[in-house]
Amino acid sequence: VQLQASGGGLVHTGGSLRLSCAVSGSVFEVNDMAWYRQVPGKQRELVASITGRDITSYVDSARGRFTISRHNAMNTVFLQMNSLKPDDTAHYYCNAQVRSIDPTTSRPGPARFYWGQGTQVTVSS
Repeated sequence: VQLQASGGGLVHTGGSLRLSCAVSGSVFEVNDMAWYRQVPGKQRELVASITGRDITSYVDSARGRFTISRHNAMNTVFLQMNSLKPDDTAHYYCNAQVRSIDPTTSRPGPARFYWGQGTQVTVSS
């Protein structure tokens, strides 16, 4: 199972970016998906999450500006980020709870959490 994130970049304050993260591999089902961010010297922070039933949650600093969504058929999670601020500058990582097909049994295995490699978001003042 692999998670491939994309969509980061450099924007000015007030700008927008849309992050994407696609899950690929021997996937049986994808449950909870989330976006985290991290700046050097600080702990990784949960930004937004979405369950398999589309229940969403946001960190206070992102609520009202960011929107998390998912496309289940494509096993992809998105993060629409509007009204970006310099404090949003960080490396953004996607995380997903995935049940994959066990290659030895060809049956779904237990759910595990996987991380993507992340994408850099830089907001200039």
